[in-house]
Amino acid sequence: MNIAVIRIAGQVGIRKDIAETFDRLRLRRKYSCVVLEETKENLGMIKKVKDFVAFGEIDDSTYKELTEKRKTKIKNFFRLHPPRGGIDSKKHFGEKRGKGVLGNNKEKINDLIRRML
Repeated sequence: MNIAVIRIAGQVGIRKDIAETFDRLRLRRKYSCVVLEETKENLGMIKKVKDFVAFGEIDDSTYKELTEKRKTKIKNFFRLHPPRGGIDSKKHFGEKRGKGVLGNNKEKINDLIRRML
């Protein structure tokens, strides 16, 4: 199973250890995306930056669309546009009153990626 991770928060005011984790995940800019395998190490890094990213399980058709839209084939990350229709809230997904985008979006991540292509 693959997990898509999209950086939502910018670079200003984040701690040094969080910035280093972003660097290891290859998420150096806002609205960049990586697709990772579900390993213990990757899940630990995602858990550390969960307040700054949106992540969830990506299906095969969305992954295929991502790879087709990318111009250069050698990069191991994807640059996305801001989502069409905007981001409802930068609160966590599934909070009582917030329809936020941050945190684990489960299968809803596929809809978010399609809005950002």
